[in-house]
Amino acid sequence: MIIRFRSRMGMSRAEFQPTDTLQMLKDYVLFNVLKNQYTPENVSLCKDESDMGTPCSQVDEKTLQAAGVTHGNMIFLRLGSPRELPASTPVPPGKEGVAEVEISKDNALSATNSSNVASAHVAQDNIDDALELQDGLIPRSATPFCRHGPKGMCDYCSPLEPYDENYQRENKIKHMSFHSYLRKVNSNVNKYASTQSFIPPLEEPYFKVKEKCPSGHPPWPLGICSKCQPSTIMMNLQPFRIIDHVEFASPSIVDSFLNAWRRTGFQRIGYTYGHYEPYTAVPLGTKAVVEAIYEPPQVSEADGVTLEEWPEEALVDRVAAACGLRRVGIIYTDLTDDGSATGKVLCKRHADSYFLSSLEVYNSAHFQSKFPNPSKWSQSGFFGSKFVTSVISGNPNGEIEVTSYQVSNVATSLFKADLIQPSIDPDRMLVKREDKSRYVPDVLYRYIDEYKKQVSKNAKPAFPVSFLLVTLTDGFPEESKPMFAKHDTSLPITIETADETGRLRQLAKLFDHDAVKNGSLSNFPIILLLAQLSILKEDDMEVFAKYAMSPTEENEKNLNTRESYQTLLAVLYSSL
Repeated sequence: MIIRFRSRMGMSRAEFQPTDTLQMLKDYVLFNVLKNQYTPENVSLCKDESDMGTPCSQVDEKTLQAAGVTHGNMIFLRLGSPRELPASTPVPPGKEGVAEVEISKDNALSATNSSNVASAHVAQDNIDDALELQDGLIPRSATPFCRHGPKGMCDYCSPLEPYDENYQRENKIKHMSFHSYLRKVNSNVNKYASTQSFIPPLEEPYFKVKEKCPSGHPPWPLGICSKCQPSTIMMNLQPFRIIDHVEFASPSIVDSFLNAWRRTGFQRIGYTYGHYEPYTAVPLGTKAVVEAIYEPPQVSEADGVTLEEWPEEALVDRVAAACGLRRVGIIYTDLTDDGSATGKVLCKRHADSYFLSSLEVYNSAHFQSKFPNPSKWSQSGFFGSKFVTSVISGNPNGEIEVTSYQVSNVATSLFKADLIQPSIDPDRMLVKREDKSRYVPDVLYRYIDEYKKQVSKNAKPAFPVSFLLVTLTDGFPEESKPMFAKHDTSLPITIETADETGRLRQLAKLFDHDAVKNGSLSNFPIILLLAQLSILKEDDMEVFAKYAMSPTEENEKNLNTRESYQTLLAVLYSSL
């Protein structure tokens, strides 16, 4: 009789007799199917994919007929850790330097249980840990169809799951939140409150040729097979988004960023720094709260901007961390005055042109791959990114407004695999040609034709960038409570451009007691200028930032005990 075997290494079949024992089948699996790469303890024989199976080390001497194995049966092999992991495995772009995860994506693709090990070592963001503790159920009130008392519940009034399709449709939610999507896919993979082993339900797309193919052929470009080549890429609109909303803590944050364009007419770009909070407008939503914008070295022009080398990138991130912030995204202007002298601007981005150009989508994919989102629910330890792209441009009414986007996980994976490049048409993204260094699989996308039917089309040589976009909402809070009292950049620029003596003298004036009470130090660029003096120790920077943002007597008393702060005051006051 023929028995088939399936594992993540592929499928195989072998011929057995009904009188053969399970021990003989086990030996065949370990030595012929798995090439002696796994110990008996790390291989389980399963009846189906959801079955945890029996480890090979516990297989008895039953015959196949007695065990119920018949001709044509499929046996699923659940694999654990291999005997040896490679000494060094290449890490996909964007994963470098991440210490929390102890397994690379390539290993995750070749060892299912290794991804479980990776998940156990992932340090998630606090917002993700907090949202996982919520049930996320959508409450419903009693309806006229209910026939129970006030403490009862029925199908008409029972809470809905956060991923309920009817709720999403009725409330016009185009993209469900990430944690709603996670609940949906996890319910199909892992049983609720199950004591059995955990299977990560999320997996990032991977469009490169897999290395060390088990078939044993030479690596690409000398050889390729169905086991190592990437599958056909089918692009659809992503049903979820990692970040649902971008909230600017105060309108003055955006207003001060626009001052440079108002003065010169040149475009500007900056990194947004903030933190993450729950977003209650959608079930299990997440919002990025922007508290500050930092403008890195750049060359500005009327029609664009070019980022230059940023030697102080690590310092800015450390100062932001001392303030309790992190880099959450990027923001830039695309503004052209309409010439009416009324303050209105041209509307360039709309449904008949584009919302993000192919070059902007490409850059967003670069940044999202550089800032991956750690997730214990993913096989690789990462899933998507929380990095957002905000554009300040004109709306159809000629008003200045902010719009925020992310690109899909497929877009980020296409970028990592070096399969796409921007085109001169802002609405079209090019698919690169195949060469010796790059295998390009089939790339398709689906759209609704003039007959209202869904059809697939080859994405080569170019396809619409809209298939890679994820739209976010953005705005300002009803009651503004920004972390920093001031966001004006004119004073920091004046101080930065002065000579050394003048710079110290102007900084010293900010430490006047009355000025501090009025928020003279509560300005991110000012805190950064003081950090650039390299006088305050890193341990004291967090204490100083806390005092700058909240100059209470307790914070002042705590700061005065720091030796490096007293040294800073002595240096500043000596310039007066």
